[in-house]
Amino acid sequence: MKILDGKKISNDIKDEISKEVNEILKSSGKQPHLAAILVGNNGASQTYVNAKVKACERVGFKSTLIRLDENISQNILLNEIEKVNNNEDIDGLIVQLPLPKNFDESLVTNSILSSKDVDGFHPLNVGNMVLNLPTFISATPAGIIELISRYNIETSGKNCVVVGRSNIVGSPMSILMSRNTNPGNATVTLAHSRTTNLKELCLKADILIVALGKANFITADMVKDGACVIDVGISRVKSEITKSGWKLIGDVNFSEVSQKCSFITPVPGGVGPMTIAMLLKNTLLASKSKI
Repeated sequence: MKILDGKKISNDIKDEISKEVNEILKSSGKQPHLAAILVGNNGASQTYVNAKVKACERVGFKSTLIRLDENISQNILLNEIEKVNNNEDIDGLIVQLPLPKNFDESLVTNSILSSKDVDGFHPLNVGNMVLNLPTFISATPAGIIELISRYNIETSGKNCVVVGRSNIVGSPMSILMSRNTNPGNATVTLAHSRTTNLKELCLKADILIVALGKANFITADMVKDGACVIDVGISRVKSEITKSGWKLIGDVNFSEVSQKCSFITPVPGGVGPMTIAMLLKNTLLASKSKI
């Protein structure tokens, strides 16, 4: 069994980006610039945004954090997005999700200019991904593809089961794994909460990608010997071992499944760091007007 070390690979990618940024600064003086909008005081969201700001500093990007009160109207948020859309110095924009309940997330994300949508959520970018055209690919699926590529995991002709059908991870992941690229060319099954024979499907998977948000949902009896297992889920559960009284675990029961598989991502330290790395990569592409 080999650990897919997302932390190491993400640091490699950041080093590559940092080197390219230095070259860009020498040639044009234009510093890539990422803006993030944070609405409200959700603790997890603040942690994620702070990690993204820190990552920008690490690679030499300029970053702007726009904090808004959770009680603002949706129109105020849309106006802030429009300001960033019209700011030529800003290359990429993310609105941290989830938003408070009174906001229409689809309307908000769709209002971001597609050329600045480095999260890859805009319908135009999603459509381009489906058609295998140049686009911003959603950061988590892009990070998984990058992990598979850098560890030289064979995907062509393999059975891939994706558990979870969200627009952010599961659905785009199924498309990326099936298209005629490398990594890709897998035979993909997209399973979800209504799938009746989930265990049977998982046992046939050479590559199992799990994005459900249910702690320890995948157990050893659901995994084929020698499978590659990629765990996208992350849950905060009580622990008597840690000082904080909490620990982070994934959708896969790591202690059980790691005994059977060929590759596996840890939680934390697997897919999570890759997501931020690919967000930075998308921002670099935006700054170069490559999309």
